[in-house]
Amino acid sequence: MQAKKRYLLMSVGAGLIFLVYLWGLQIGDFQQQTYQYPQLPQYHPYRQQEYQFYYQDQVAYHPQPLPQRRPSRPARRWPESTELLQPYLEGGEQEEDSPQLHHQHTSPRERRAIRDNIYRYKRCRMETCFNFARCQSGFGVYIYPPQRGDEVSETYRKILSSIEGSRFHTTDPSRACLFILAVDTLDRDQLSVQYVQNARARIHSLPTWNDGRNHLIFNLYSGTWPDYTEDLGFEVGQAMLAKASADVINFRPNFDISIPLFSKDHPLKGRGTDHVTLTDAPPSRKYQLVFKGKRYLTGIGSETRNALYHIHNGEDIILLTTCKHGKDWEKHKDSRCERDNEDYSKFDYQELLHNSTFCLVPRGRRLGSFRFLEALQAACIPVILSNGWELPFSEVIDWRKAAIIGDERLLLQVPSITRSVGRDRILALRQQTQFLWDAYFSSVAKIVLTTLEIIQDRVESHVSRNWLFWNSLPGGLYALPQYSADPAQFPFYYAILGKSLSQQFTAVIHTVTPLQSQISPVVKLILAVAKSKFCAQIVVLWDCDKPLPPSNKWPSTSVPLTVIEGQTKTMSSRFFPHDIITTDAVLSLDEDSVLSTNEVDFAFTVWQSFPERIVGYPARSHYWDSSKSRWGYTSKWTNDYSMVLTGAAFYHRYYNYLYTHYIPAKLLTMVNHMANCEDILMNFLVSAVTKQPPIKVTQKKQYKETMMTQGSKASRWADPDHFAQRQTCVNTFSQWLGFMPLVHSQMRLDPVLFRDQVSILRKKYRDIERL
Repeated sequence: MQAKKRYLLMSVGAGLIFLVYLWGLQIGDFQQQTYQYPQLPQYHPYRQQEYQFYYQDQVAYHPQPLPQRRPSRPARRWPESTELLQPYLEGGEQEEDSPQLHHQHTSPRERRAIRDNIYRYKRCRMETCFNFARCQSGFGVYIYPPQRGDEVSETYRKILSSIEGSRFHTTDPSRACLFILAVDTLDRDQLSVQYVQNARARIHSLPTWNDGRNHLIFNLYSGTWPDYTEDLGFEVGQAMLAKASADVINFRPNFDISIPLFSKDHPLKGRGTDHVTLTDAPPSRKYQLVFKGKRYLTGIGSETRNALYHIHNGEDIILLTTCKHGKDWEKHKDSRCERDNEDYSKFDYQELLHNSTFCLVPRGRRLGSFRFLEALQAACIPVILSNGWELPFSEVIDWRKAAIIGDERLLLQVPSITRSVGRDRILALRQQTQFLWDAYFSSVAKIVLTTLEIIQDRVESHVSRNWLFWNSLPGGLYALPQYSADPAQFPFYYAILGKSLSQQFTAVIHTVTPLQSQISPVVKLILAVAKSKFCAQIVVLWDCDKPLPPSNKWPSTSVPLTVIEGQTKTMSSRFFPHDIITTDAVLSLDEDSVLSTNEVDFAFTVWQSFPERIVGYPARSHYWDSSKSRWGYTSKWTNDYSMVLTGAAFYHRYYNYLYTHYIPAKLLTMVNHMANCEDILMNFLVSAVTKQPPIKVTQKKQYKETMMTQGSKASRWADPDHFAQRQTCVNTFSQWLGFMPLVHSQMRLDPVLFRDQVSILRKKYRDIERL
């Protein structure tokens, strides 16, 4: 009996042990399935947080503070199950773990060998593969001279031209911090007609190649059909890559730079065609989600596009694909091709783009797509489905503010995700798309300059820009950190940071004629300005050919008066950022300007409300002369203006620094040679930064006549050649920018009770009305 009990207990124990063993196997399988996905290359830690951000948006939107660095720990992702995708993946074919998807023609060992060959220095960072000693003389960028037989594509020519026209370009290799190849490396698809043969030999024979150290290589297309690997046909070595369709596996963070894929028709300068302004982006449009593009029947990049018909409803979700591309498309067409091709021709692509709230951006053969920039340009919020894509300039741009980044395997959730985004959030996203498009992507020059600015920030990390600079108006290209790394020192961030303005200004008087007596116009001007309760000091820039007068010849004032003798004696020297100017506000004056103390006080009060703009008295305008197909300049007094001349105007002192260090040297040389147009150039610069017109304030009627008759400048203002030069300047400056930045305005700010039929004693600025 005891033996039976012992046998029974042993049997039960063995059974329990076996069940525990089976349970342990199931738990192990479950854990393996649960945690294998974070190891997938398409899940970048930064992108995982983006998934969670928008997935939570289905329930409620919770604003997140702007991160200063990439998060170190990933947040919870979208649901990882792929069971929802099984019904529509044809043939049960699912996406593999690798971002390269279906490599049917190369073995894993061959792919690994290709990657190892390309990225032998995968661990390269600025600290290990960049020689900072070469940058001691500044951030100069040198372009190798072309060799005999070198032919470059139109797109690469635009890139080189953008560098040559930048303030970074140098023709002296010994002063270069960064080197750019003359060999066209944009298209490394061996089947392309633009593929450059013998690129490896040409590059490695360069005298300062040094295994690629301190070199930057631009690339738009890598690999070829059918696998589209990242093979460039030569060893990158320690060179940095500015690459489109960058894969997070091979991307070297804070070393390589991801750039957008752009077409050969992308403009060299300017904003591009069909530009939508921030105010032209209402929160609702006709369509909810659109896409129109190729459908690949097999191979890499085919899964997502082949499945788009499942969420296409023909009403507010229009997802059109065509398999009618390539020479042999009819041999491989499936049962849906005929219907897809028919629907594809019913809709105009531009009409869809500009009338949709969201635009789907699925991957193509490569991770990047032309649809990305097309969506940004049309103020259509990109919905990105490209697992493993390192988004363009992700090192500095917070894409959560402008796009929805999803997972290719969760395509069926896209409609519900987009419908859950509120109107306020849609408006904010669309406005951010327009800011990013205009600031960094609207031209080849801006893409190239953004790339160089990012590298310069790495080299000069002690004065680099933070995320606020890059992700807020006017953008990183116009906010030079060499002026200050503190955003509170820039006028366009005052409102965001809640900074209070200083209550004083510095008057800078540009003088080019001798000081003849105590009744000279400049003396009267000094005395009038010095009486202002807001004046901190007066600085006289002596650019006259005559010797500097002794101190006893200058009037005695209640504020400090400093006379600085110009070293170059040029027109642009009036905008030099002198260290003596410590106030935010600068009152720029010509020596023959005639202003009362009341006029100065009122203009400064107005400027305090618009610190990012030029605020002043004499106004001018521009217009398009259709008969000559060029811009015109007019000084007629009308209700319309687009410039306020700096002969009597307030502006922020940062614009002195920007004028001196941002504008190309050849433009400054032209201005100095003509001794003209420096005021127009400053207006162009400020309007390009702010996208807004200057502010005109009330001025006395006899101001124009006074300027035309007083002082030695009488002949200058009345000289027809002087006016013709200003016409030329307007067209030259617009060609430099690639667009016309000046904005027309009809607003004039007057003092309260100005011209009202009340007692003059009730008015604060009485002298303005009396004059």
